[in-house]
Amino acid sequence: MENPSRENIQTGNVFNETDTNSHSQHDDLLVDLSPGRIPIKFDEVWFSYDTEPVVRDINFSIGPGEFAAILGPNGSGKTTLMKLALGLIKPSSGRVLLFGQAVESFRDWSRVGYVPQRIGATETRFPATVREIVGFGSYSGFNPFSFLLNSDSSLVDDAMELVGIEQLANRRVSDISVGQQQRMLIARSLVRRPDLMVMDEPVAGVDAAGEEQFHSMLSRLNKELGMTIVIVSHDIGAVMREATTCACVNRDIVFHGPVHQLDAGALSDLYGFPVDVLMHDSEHTHR
Repeated sequence: MENPSRENIQTGNVFNETDTNSHSQHDDLLVDLSPGRIPIKFDEVWFSYDTEPVVRDINFSIGPGEFAAILGPNGSGKTTLMKLALGLIKPSSGRVLLFGQAVESFRDWSRVGYVPQRIGATETRFPATVREIVGFGSYSGFNPFSFLLNSDSSLVDDAMELVGIEQLANRRVSDISVGQQQRMLIARSLVRRPDLMVMDEPVAGVDAAGEEQFHSMLSRLNKELGMTIVIVSHDIGAVMREATTCACVNRDIVFHGPVHQLDAGALSDLYGFPVDVLMHDSEHTHR
């Protein structure tokens, strides 16, 4: 009988026990880690609301081409980290760098894509098609000669094809599922082919089958386009199947490293109570 005081975290078919000494798929590649190539770097970052610290002394980087997961319980500060990375809020102390530049002076936002938790209620009710919403991703300010440009249409088509929604192009946004809407938001961010994609709980409200397809799609984008993907999530099992690295946050950084090194001890520290990791491998062992 399982100990009722321990929480079981199902990780899915991720790594066998013998994989704990292996490297992630990115470890053996010769990657340029000069400051200008590092998508996100947190350098001694603190952030507080009033006097209460939300995140404390955060030090870690997300390297080029990584599929990184930011994990933690509700209220742990993981969404705050992403707001800091996107310059939506300023650190109380320390600094956040995007591609080697302080986020407050960063201007090349075409290199960064952002996908929120879900589409806004206004967009859902707006009588627009999927193609029209995805097309908003190409907007970069008023251009009186935009009618002469024919490239945007092909970029929109390519983005929809990448996420598998080209067949929905002429459907109204209000007529498609939550999972399809999330794919649409990703396509909108992909139009300008960013180097970095940041997603905040993107599968909220998506059913289990859709969630599985969603994470597989992100892994494909990461591998085929070489895009750095950062996903904020509380769903450890789903993320661990596809992510290459993870940062576990509960105000402090509890763990940062390759996913296959994340064990029960780190998860217990993260959640504050004993945790078992159930491995869906041929031996069905615990970690």
